[in-house]
Amino acid sequence: MRPPLAHRLNRLLDPLGRASRAAGWINRGLAVCIVVSSVFAILDTEPAVSQAAPGLFLWVERIFGAIFVVEYAARLIAAGADPRYAGIAGRLRYAVTPMALVDLVAILPLLLGELVGNTQLVRLLRLFRLLRFSRLGAFSRAATILLMTLRARLPELLLSLLVAFVVLIFSATLMFLIESEAQPVAFGSIPRAMWWSIATLTTVGYGDVYPVTALGRVLAGVTALAAIGLIAAPTGILATAFAEALRRYHEERTATLDEPEARS
Repeated sequence: MRPPLAHRLNRLLDPLGRASRAAGWINRGLAVCIVVSSVFAILDTEPAVSQAAPGLFLWVERIFGAIFVVEYAARLIAAGADPRYAGIAGRLRYAVTPMALVDLVAILPLLLGELVGNTQLVRLLRLFRLLRFSRLGAFSRAATILLMTLRARLPELLLSLLVAFVVLIFSATLMFLIESEAQPVAFGSIPRAMWWSIATLTTVGYGDVYPVTALGRVLAGVTALAAIGLIAAPTGILATAFAEALRRYHEERTATLDEPEARS
């Protein structure tokens, strides 16, 4: 007896690609469709390209939109394989889950194309759907290690962000007190001065706003030096944690492979 349609579709659309060989190829194909459709959405914003083939981009969007509509409907049916989403009420619960809402975004350009003229932003939101396929094949190990790294060093990262926020507010406040009279437009308030602080602490340095007083330049130099440490701290934390997580992953994998040999 053949399994129900929901179970068959669930095997074909398994995000891990392990339920069947076809599941892996289907998910890879969908990932390619997402990337290609996003590339066309980007090229469509260039008049020299879009005007050379005005009908091409419309038909490409319709083709990919139809593919994503079929996929969304299939995933909605496949959700019934999970007892939590069985029946009509269950499908509705599945439809409002985060991943299902991301899938819905993929078909919005096709549905809104006739109503909304510019759908590039919505079309590029499809790229978030690649997170669903990040656990395929070799990406699975990388995703696992990345999650282990973030989970292990979350307190240190949050502390780094807190310190950076305090320095940001503090430097913006001091620059407001020092430069507000000389440059009321750029530093006339703390929120205005925060733009300079953000550009300096992130080491971007646009140069559109800068202090002109001697004391303000001294503060700018101190802030720039502090920015080096603020940027290096989370980078070093992540690099060290990533190396540790990679070593731990290989040790666990080696231990798992050695167990059958030890038993034999």
